[in-house]
Amino acid sequence: MSSASEIKSARVVPVKVIVFIAMLFPLARIVLFGVTDRLGANPIEFITRSTGLWTLVYLCITLAITPVRRMTGINALARFRRMIGLYAFFFAVLHFTTYIWFDKWFDVAAMIKDIGKRPFITVGFAAFVLLIPLAITSPKAMVRKLGRKWATLHRLIYLIAVLAILHFWWMKAGKHDFALPKIYGAIVIALLGWRVIAWLLRKRRA
Repeated sequence: MSSASEIKSARVVPVKVIVFIAMLFPLARIVLFGVTDRLGANPIEFITRSTGLWTLVYLCITLAITPVRRMTGINALARFRRMIGLYAFFFAVLHFTTYIWFDKWFDVAAMIKDIGKRPFITVGFAAFVLLIPLAITSPKAMVRKLGRKWATLHRLIYLIAVLAILHFWWMKAGKHDFALPKIYGAIVIALLGWRVIAWLLRKRRA
């Protein structure tokens, strides 16, 4: 007979497939808008903005899984964390590629000039670079290989989230449009604040 864990895994798999497909919606939307000529007057800006925003959305969802799991007791949510985190990396790759390819056409001099004029690009690039080791070490084999070091390494997501918010905030500063940065900034502060409070409570109990 099948064990309880095997039955639970069998139930989670179809849900993971649904979530996997659903999370492709932002990319499908960009493709659809491109095919139907609805990317606006500046298609590159639209794609850059969209991929960047969805990177932040998936980062926030990844950070939200642990608090929601502990408050609701739905431990199966942990099974989605790695997939959603990889989606955040995927959209970060699209965001970065759009900038260096379609915006700058691999013009290193232009990119260096951009860094001097717009430091938010440096902050965004730093967040992207920090995401790379997290994506590489996501497979279960790497989790087993790294042991306790894996958890320490993946705490970089907290710094990545802060850098992503800073990148978003500085990018919008030129247009004085802080509505979305404030919303996502508040979400990240709440999610990180929950972790600090949980850590202090554990320390107090110990």
